Amino acid sequence: MFARKVADHYSSRTNQTLEEREASPIIHLKKLNNWIKSVLIQLYTKKGDAVLDLACGKGGDLIKWDKAKIGYYVGIDIADGSIEDCRTRYNGDADHHQRRKKFSFPARLICGDCFEVRLDKVLADDAPFDVCSCQFAMHYSWSTEARARRALANVSALLRPGGIFIGTMPDGNVIVKKLREVDGMTFGNSVYWIRFDEEFENKKFKSSNPFGIKYKFHLEDAVDCPEWIVPFHVFKSMAEEYDLELIFAKNAHVFVDEYLKKPEFIELMRRLGALGDGKDDQSTLSPDEWDAAYLYLAFVLRKRGQPDQTQVSIRRDKGKMHLLKEDIMYISGQV
Repeated sequence: MFARKVADHYSSRTNQTLEEREASPIIHLKKLNNWIKSVLIQLYTKKGDAVLDLACGKGGDLIKWDKAKIGYYVGIDIADGSIEDCRTRYNGDADHHQRRKKFSFPARLICGDCFEVRLDKVLADDAPFDVCSCQFAMHYSWSTEARARRALANVSALLRPGGIFIGTMPDGNVIVKKLREVDGMTFGNSVYWIRFDEEFENKKFKSSNPFGIKYKFHLEDAVDCPEWIVPFHVFKSMAEEYDLELIFAKNAHVFVDEYLKKPEFIELMRRLGALGDGKDDQSTLSPDEWDAAYLYLAFVLRKRGQPDQTQVSIRRDKGKMHLLKEDIMYISGQV
C-alpha cells in the first residue's frame, strides 16, 4: 500500500523547465546530490559496462551513464509516469529547445516494484550486470523484512561476481540522533522536516525489529511521502547474506570533504554549480541545504567472487536505441 503511495507521489511530480529548476529553494542541494551520484558513477563504472538502475525515476542519471560510456542500460521504476518521462528523456524528446545528441547505449525500461518482484526471472536474458545503482530509494524497501530481502536478493542475483552496487539513501544514525536532540517528534529547518509518530515517543528503536520504522519526510520542492529508517549495520550484515560485501559507506558530509580534494571532482563540482562556479556565480548551498545533505549517505558494495572474463553477455539486442511506449515492460506481483 505504501509502495503505491510512494509511486503516486513520484508520478505526480511534473517535469520542470530549466528556469523552474534553477528557481528551486533546494537547487544547490539537488546539484550537490547530482555531484555525489556522478562521483560514484565515475569511480565505479567502466566503458562498456552493463548497468541496472533500480528506482531510475525520470532518468535523471542517463547523462551521467552516457558520460561513463556504458554499453547497456536497464532502468526499472514503480511509477509509470516517471518511466514514461524516462523514455522521453532517453529518446531526446524531453526538452524541445535543447535537443541533445542521442545516447550512445541501448536501453530497456521496466515499470514495476523492484522491491517486490523477482527480477532474476524478468531479466534472465539481460543478466549479468557489471554495475547496479539505486539512488535515494533503497529505504523504500525497508518497510518490511521481505521487501528489504527482495531488494538485496535482486541485486545479488543480477550482478556478476565482482560486480558493484552503488547507492545513496538516508543515514539512519543521523536521523535518530536528530530526533533525540529535540523535545518533540518533529525536527527540520527551512527546507525539510521529519516527523515520527507517537508510537516512537520514547525514541528507542528495537534492534530486534529493524524494519518498518516509518517517518514522514518533507523536502521542499522534492519529496513529501512516508519513508523508513535503514539501520546501516543491519543493511550491511543482511547484504553479506546475499554475497554483497561493503566497500564503503560515508555520510554525505564526509563524502564531499573527501572527494572535493581530488582535482577532477573539484572541476565537476564547478561545472554542476552546487557551490557556484567560483567566478560570477557566487551562490552556494545555504546552511539549511547543507544540513539537509547531512541526512544522507553514499554506499558501495561488491558482489563476492572473481569476474569471469569469458562471460561477455550477448543481451545487447534486448535494448533499443529508440524506445516506443509499447517497448516499456510492465510487471507486477510475484513474477
